[in-house]
Amino acid sequence: MPNYPLTRFHEQASLSEVEAEVLRNMGDPEIVYRRQSVIRRQRDPVDGIYLLIEGWATSSLCLPAGQRQIVKVHITGDMMGTPSMVLDAAADALTAVTECRVAKVPLTRMRSLLIDYPRLGPLLFMAVQIERLALMDIVAAMGKSSARERLVRLLLDFHDRLIKIGMVEGGRFDLPLTQELLGDVLGLTAVHVNRTMRLLEREGLIARHGQCIVLGDIEALRRISPLPPRRIRFDPAWLPAPGEM
Repeated sequence: MPNYPLTRFHEQASLSEVEAEVLRNMGDPEIVYRRQSVIRRQRDPVDGIYLLIEGWATSSLCLPAGQRQIVKVHITGDMMGTPSMVLDAAADALTAVTECRVAKVPLTRMRSLLIDYPRLGPLLFMAVQIERLALMDIVAAMGKSSARERLVRLLLDFHDRLIKIGMVEGGRFDLPLTQELLGDVLGLTAVHVNRTMRLLEREGLIARHGQCIVLGDIEALRRISPLPPRRIRFDPAWLPAPGEM
């Protein structure tokens, strides 16, 4: 059985040993997807969600004219495909950026888990709200900020998410996204992304070494970002405590 990392849940709330074990092992046996391979296609029938046990992946929509819009970059520990749970056909495509280890959770198993372990429902509800908040930030930044501000916000988002899973050291982290992919996240051309990266380098705010990014002055970058960092409320009062359900 897969050993799904629980970083996102430990950020939200206290877990009982039973809840942690159930969440860690709720997926099918993991499947390894090679770089750039499709995990799930847009408009595929929806019969499960996906746990990203290791790697980077994207969630993207193909628009009628053929353009691609990446709506989420997933990293180790993310749940993927949850918005399409309310649909018969998947709204988005899931694609491996790096080699990925993924475990599928059939929706029928989700139903059983929610019946047998009722507190998982509020925990998953809270996780969905965190994703919604992230999407709100993306929409706000895309509509009301400059290319420089958008890129800074995205780099800080990666930094803040990766540091929680121990993948940042001294402001340095691997960023396996091409400039084309970054452009599809930010709504910019690859040329514009490269130009903006060079601007940040000249300002001494970042450095690039291959696919490695170093954030040189995180506080200065936070002042540039159009949105503040979000701090998730731990064990909110409305969430049932372990053992209450």
